[in-house]
Amino acid sequence: MVLYFRKMMQDSYKHKGMRQKMVAMLRGKGILDESVLSAINTVPRHYFLDKTFVEVAYENRAFPIGVGQTISHPYTVAYQSQLLDIKKGELVLEIGTGCGYQTSVLCELGAKVHSIERQKELFVKAKRTLSAMNYRVRTYFGDGYKGLPAFAPFDKILVTCGAPFIPDDLRNQLKIGGTMVIPVGTGESQEMTSLFKESEDNFVVNRHGDFKFVPMLEKKAT
Repeated sequence: MVLYFRKMMQDSYKHKGMRQKMVAMLRGKGILDESVLSAINTVPRHYFLDKTFVEVAYENRAFPIGVGQTISHPYTVAYQSQLLDIKKGELVLEIGTGCGYQTSVLCELGAKVHSIERQKELFVKAKRTLSAMNYRVRTYFGDGYKGLPAFAPFDKILVTCGAPFIPDDLRNQLKIGGTMVIPVGTGESQEMTSLFKESEDNFVVNRHGDFKFVPMLEKKAT
């Protein structure tokens, strides 16, 4: 399967050049964390898209990935990653594996990633892609609202879909001194929100403007 994947998806000099231009765009839009820029420059975004979009994979656009879901804009991926401020070796819970692109960026940043996906089709596809790219990720098919209490506490939690509220289960699974980044809202756009956990009951909350995400879904799919 790995050999088939590599045969079908080549990372050409053209794609690497497109990726460098994308990184320059991100830097121009205020992404200044060099570790984030380096991670994004490393991960071939076109691997995660239908071949129809290969030639435009590095534009700052969202693309459909199936079952009504999308891969986020590169700027959104970079922005959330920068807010997380990941240190190598940190334990990170990702809610919403999607196609696995953001997951790969987290891995390149040195995180130990546990990722939950609600849609079975995406879960299976992302698991296969991440394995073929040799990323050591623990993926789960389940309800992101519940998190993964068996592996908590997490240093960082990243939610990659629009949540109508901040789930208490996720608050509880964040370690003291840890950070959660989550887009919150029920309208057409959501407010990017970061929470720093000072103690079991106290959080420092900051808001970072509006972004657009697909909605966070409840209950495990069947």
